[in-house]
Amino acid sequence: MSQDLAQQIAKRAADAAHAVATLSEKEKNAVLQKMADAIRAHQDKILKVNETDMKTGKEKGLSDAMMDRLHLTEERVEGMATAIEEIIDLKDPVGDSYLLEERPNGLKIEKMRIPLGVICMIYEARPNVTADAGALCFKSGNAVILRCGREAIESSKAIADALHEALEQSGLPKDVITVVPTPDREVMTELLQQKDYIDLVIPRGGEGLIHFVSDTSKIPVIQHYKGVCHLYVDKDADLDKALAILLNGKTQRTGVCNALEGLLVHQDIADKFLPMAAKALAEKDVTIHACNKSVGYFDGADEISVDDFGQEYLALEIAIRTVDDFDGALEHIKRFGSGHTEVIVTENDQTVKRFIREVDSAVTMANASSRFSDGGQLGLGAEIGISTSKLHAYGPMGLQALTTEKFVVTGNGQIRD
Repeated sequence: MSQDLAQQIAKRAADAAHAVATLSEKEKNAVLQKMADAIRAHQDKILKVNETDMKTGKEKGLSDAMMDRLHLTEERVEGMATAIEEIIDLKDPVGDSYLLEERPNGLKIEKMRIPLGVICMIYEARPNVTADAGALCFKSGNAVILRCGREAIESSKAIADALHEALEQSGLPKDVITVVPTPDREVMTELLQQKDYIDLVIPRGGEGLIHFVSDTSKIPVIQHYKGVCHLYVDKDADLDKALAILLNGKTQRTGVCNALEGLLVHQDIADKFLPMAAKALAEKDVTIHACNKSVGYFDGADEISVDDFGQEYLALEIAIRTVDDFDGALEHIKRFGSGHTEVIVTENDQTVKRFIREVDSAVTMANASSRFSDGGQLGLGAEIGISTSKLHAYGPMGLQALTTEKFVVTGNGQIRD
């Protein structure tokens, strides 16, 4: 039964992908505007259904971070509609081509961007992903299968109903955007076997989900295990600037992957900066886990050993370590970073250049909050995810990351000797 359902969903999506792959940018944008309008028109229904999901989530004891991701408000529903309209304003990458070279025999070699085909998104308590992923995949000429966790399944269905209304008004099959009707693990497992119909799997959620999908799938997987993001405050930092970036990165929104989880402070400025950080973090009720060199600056801090660093708290908690020097910060990031986002605050341009060159992370930032590590903030429109693996995308994934390139060879009757 599960196998039959998964195969039917995948096959219908593959058939529908052909309908969207040939649409012009103008045609796709017209449909996307209808999607944004439908999201707004269905706002009351979406919010009412989300209340049910929230109630169920509370009864099941979901964490504060999960509840925050699940919760929809009028502002967040409007944000989904606005995000779709921002995608309209982005250039469609499909059909873009560039000349590689013209061969001595007269053959002209080009590369052209084309859709991937069918993308399967697997996510947990993030109903907004339904709209974001649906719109991004549509604009990039792909069909998408959305497998939502049971925490947000009803909210996702309500959002999908709005998107389907726009597709049907435009004469397109609903299977261009499919929400899997059941959150059963067996159906997800069977979907991961549908390599004849699905071209890419993108899981978004906890580390356990990512490992399960990566281990089970017969289809290529974009991986994002966790977001252990660090802020390194260098000896040449502007301390007021560093404090603002620390507070924004840790406390502005805690349950997201680009929130700060670690603070590294150069020992030369620890006596000045850590008391500032202690006062500001205490005012925000942040729980502190600190090394033996840092713990004394904080009231009620939990002293931790080196091996205890590298946690993704997704809460008002942070791990703090005083490092001997810049190289000590790099070593810490190399060992405990997750390849998501790393930040340095310093006024030394040479140190910035070295940090950017040597830190192996999808996003490196100098003198800016980690909270900007987001597709929308980086100009991509709504992102479909953040890849911490390097094939075929690295970092926030927008429209271009949902396409690939094919060779286009143009001749004039040439034959090979």
